[in-house]
Amino acid sequence: MTQTLRHYLLAVQFFTRIPVTGRLAQWVGYSPAMLRASSAHFPGVGWLVAAVAVACHAALMAGLGTGPLVPWVAAVFSTVATVLVTGGFHEDGLADVADGLGGAAERERALDIMKDSRIGAYGAMALVLVLLAKTSLLAHLGTQGAVPVLAALAGGHVLSRWWPLLIIRSLPHVGDAARSKSKPLADQITLPALGIGFLWSIGPLALVWQAQGATFLIASIVLSALAAGLMARWFARRLQGFTGDCLGATQQISEIGFYLGAALALK
Repeated sequence: MTQTLRHYLLAVQFFTRIPVTGRLAQWVGYSPAMLRASSAHFPGVGWLVAAVAVACHAALMAGLGTGPLVPWVAAVFSTVATVLVTGGFHEDGLADVADGLGGAAERERALDIMKDSRIGAYGAMALVLVLLAKTSLLAHLGTQGAVPVLAALAGGHVLSRWWPLLIIRSLPHVGDAARSKSKPLADQITLPALGIGFLWSIGPLALVWQAQGATFLIASIVLSALAAGLMARWFARRLQGFTGDCLGATQQISEIGFYLGAALALK
């Protein structure tokens, strides 16, 4: 249990701005092997992000009362809260992928563009469209009541962090291995690690089922899986593998897929 906790806290340290510093960081430690093992707990990091999103959204909906713009305000600020918690880590990956794969047909050129920290036109468009899609879907769910949108936030943030583990398992890591922060994650991910990641996902998905029923849950999972599958196919075709940015982009798109499935289920 102690080793599991250290791996989980390393995942929190790597993927969020939640402070794991000082003596706590020394106790957690770091090695490529530990970072590799921490990958099993990516969906567990989603628990923290989901908790922040749910708390912010629920507080705003309760505090602002009724009104046509309240679901929009809650959707926007809960999204802002998640970006602050993660430091925009996944959104940055999405922008880099959009710039690379949108701006170059050649594989090597695309990988070079993705390593550039500057944002280009494709990256800016992708960020705007993804944030609009996310907030508009959450606002729509919010008009149907507090329970649907809070259930979608809980399930979406967790499950969308499990699909990237399948990409790590199924595709090779490409790019600059010497400088890539994600390379230790790509060296190996075992079936037990995938299982642990899925176990992290069961609780939130069970809550979604309890709150909204099987149709809502199934539609959300199917659309999220479809989004992740299309991303994986895109990476395999264009890059013959994945980079760390690809994992962040997959998380963002599959999160939106979860919200879209939830919205369609309520139609």
